[in-house]
Order: sequence, then C-alpha cells, then structure tokens
Amino acid sequence: MLTVASIPDMSGRRYRDSRGKTLEEYPRPSVAVDTALLTLDGDLGLVVLEVRRNNGRGWGLPGTFLHEGETLADAVDRSLQEKAGVAGLHPRQLHVFDDPTRDDRGWVLSVAHIDVVPVERLESRHVDLTRLAPVGSPGRLPYDHPHIINFAVEHIQSRYADTPDPDRLLGDEFTMLELRLAHEAIAGRPLQRDWFRRTMEPQLVPTGEMAAGTRGRPAELFRRRP
Repeated sequence: MLTVASIPDMSGRRYRDSRGKTLEEYPRPSVAVDTALLTLDGDLGLVVLEVRRNNGRGWGLPGTFLHEGETLADAVDRSLQEKAGVAGLHPRQLHVFDDPTRDDRGWVLSVAHIDVVPVERLESRHVDLTRLAPVGSPGRLPYDHPHIINFAVEHIQSRYADTPDPDRLLGDEFTMLELRLAHEAIAGRPLQRDWFRRTMEPQLVPTGEMAAGTRGRPAELFRRRP
C-alpha cells in the first residue's frame, strides 16, 4: 500500500500525454471572435453591422484575436467597443468556424457570436467606421464572413418562424401589422396573413388600446404573452 510519503510528487513535472508529448509540442490555431450584429433598418430590412478594416480597404464583421487570459465574451465586448463604438450588448455564441483554410493569414478558427437588437441600440456606433448592410447583399467581405452572416440569418429565421419577435425588436407593444412586417423582413419574403395571425395571436395579449397616428381604421395593440 502506498503511504503519503511514497506517492511521487508530480507538481514539478510537465503534463505529457500517452505519446509522451507536452501540450506545447502540438501546433495550435490562433483563436478569433467575429460578431454578426443584426437589426432592422427601415427600407433596408434585416441588416448586419460591418466595420471598416484596419488597412482601410473594404469592410468586415467586427472581430479580434483572443488575448492571453481573456474570455471569449470579453474579446467580443472589446472588439465591438474598439472597432464599432458599441457597448452594453451581450452577444451569444453562434458557431465555431474551423476550416483550416478559412483565413489567408494562417490557421485561425473563429468563434462566431450573434446579437439581434433594435437599431436604437446602435446609435453610439462610429458612423465613419461602420455601416449597416443588407444581409442579402453584404458586399465583398474577407475570410468566411459571408458564411457567418448566412449562418446567423438562418439562426434568427428559425427563432422567428413561429414565435412573435423573440428578440424584442419592436418593443413591448405593437400592432399585428408591425409584427408581420418585422417577421417578413427577417424571413426575406411575404408571409400569408391569415396563417401569420393564427400562429401569433395565441401568443399575444390584447392591450385594449389602439395605435395612435395610423391611417384608416385604428389598429389594436398587442403584447407578448408572459
């Protein structure tokens, strides 16, 4: 039986795997974060926030390399503040893009994040260094940023398929028309009106109030059901 005194002291030894290799002996990719920040903007519909690239040529998603000792969430916050002038958001992880050839600078995997916010949350953005581009025509972007945007759009479309505005782009109260137009902008196509109302109405609560300033017949206001 081993006694405490006979147990070998491993504290001063480096970890080695079954092949006898240390962690440092394996090649490692650089880790980056990229964020698809989506919102609705007037006639443009569903748009994504893009930032001017450091070399001044072209646009891309706000992103950065992960610093030593930094969490992914902190890296995302840093990239949004420094490159876009946007703070106070809480993007969630979307997907890891790990194609070894995705970045022409070297082996870089990207932990993509997503957030969907009302356009008012982006009022602080650097206007001269950012733009809002339609998700269907985001321009010529570097690396696999178009793929990240497509993945983000598919994600939000699935969330909005049968749930009334889960990201609260419209605020707390809205008309059925406003809700449908928001869902159509996200779906990228018209939605059948009767189907939409049958799907959404059971998840809504009438406020008993009418929308002010609308043309024609006043429209009823709804809230999401708790």
